[in-house]
Amino acid sequence: MDLEMNLNASHSMGTTIIGVTYNGGVVLGADSRTSTGMYVANRASDKITQLTDNVYVCRSGSAADSQIVSDYIRYFLHQHTIQLGQSATSKVAANLIRLLSYNNKNMLETGLIVGGWDKYEGGKIYAIPLGGTLIEQPFAIGGSGSSYLYGFFDQAWKEGMTKDEAEQFVVKAVSLAIARDGASGGVVRTVIINSEGVTRNFYPSDKLQLWHEELEPQNSLLDLLNSSSPEPMNI
Repeated sequence: MDLEMNLNASHSMGTTIIGVTYNGGVVLGADSRTSTGMYVANRASDKITQLTDNVYVCRSGSAADSQIVSDYIRYFLHQHTIQLGQSATSKVAANLIRLLSYNNKNMLETGLIVGGWDKYEGGKIYAIPLGGTLIEQPFAIGGSGSSYLYGFFDQAWKEGMTKDEAEQFVVKAVSLAIARDGASGGVVRTVIINSEGVTRNFYPSDKLQLWHEELEPQNSLLDLLNSSSPEPMNI
């Protein structure tokens, strides 16, 4: 069996990205694994990028494509803020990404989730998948790990969550995807955006909940002989 690592492959954030609204703002979440073929190029990358003081974007797909799109949009929004004398809304940021993604859909391989808060519409989540479609949703999931989460969101999502409920919901969803998706892994990062500002949180892998058939982190392969099985999934 050929296990070619393909170290010359482009960096890909085969990933799990999530954005949810709650009663007062939005929570964005992502894992941290960046891969090059079968090789993990970066196990602690930051996939939640700041666009303005009140708008952030979750990046998936080609790392290079998502980074250059984010850089362009950040520049455009900075010009927008200077011209109008006020911060851009999340809708403006999402529409700029939609325009750039759609006009370059034959070259870009990236899916993005925009989340932010503004005084006009409150917390908003926008999904811009491959091809440049713009979809406003109460929650959005993307990346390779999202395939494992649709049923979980159908069962566990609810309107009007509190800030803490929304963040724990996002952390649980990302940890579930990490457990099943080989292209997702590392740590979980969250960004909470509301009228009070922005809060970033970090959840290391040894603090995440273990799911069915997952093994405890070990210092040695010999420790596996004495390890106990994790509890079955309970949602």
